Amino acid sequence: MKFCSECAHPVSVLIPEGDDLPRFVCEQCGTIHYRNPLLVVGCVPVWEDRILLCRRAIEPRHGYWTVPAGFLENDETTREGAARETREEACAEVRVGSALSMSHVVHVNQVHLMYRGELVDGRFAPGRESLETGLFTRQEIPWDSLAFPSVRFCLEQYFDDLDRGLDGFHIQDVRKPVGR
Repeated sequence: MKFCSECAHPVSVLIPEGDDLPRFVCEQCGTIHYRNPLLVVGCVPVWEDRILLCRRAIEPRHGYWTVPAGFLENDETTREGAARETREEACAEVRVGSALSMSHVVHVNQVHLMYRGELVDGRFAPGRESLETGLFTRQEIPWDSLAFPSVRFCLEQYFDDLDRGLDGFHIQDVRKPVGR
């Protein structure tokens, strides 16, 4: 950040009074610009015994498979964001259910919150950010071609809960992989 979004003056990196971390501070108007993690929301949409996945048409991880998910927008709830992302990426309507997993993706300053979901009518198609979409049984999921550790985690937890008759909420920390 170079300029204040409030008054357009240059900002400096300072530790504000009463704080202990460096922040972008406008010395003209006094605005402190906090940089906080971004929230990614999505869901595991189910139709009968199959999961809807999308093959990414965008970076990062172009060509890899994922559940429909993306950045939460202002003025929407996390459930609304998960439903919107499913519409955008898979042209599908979904009933968003209970929270399934949260992944702290520390190295990119993100938190991924995934829900359980149920496709409303079984219809889907690739959206503008997807190369293709498809319904997969547990055995058909392209486990070696999943885009992100948070996607693998939420799918593994979904199936583990299904096997045990649970509706759990699961948390993991994802740190930058060694050598990447």
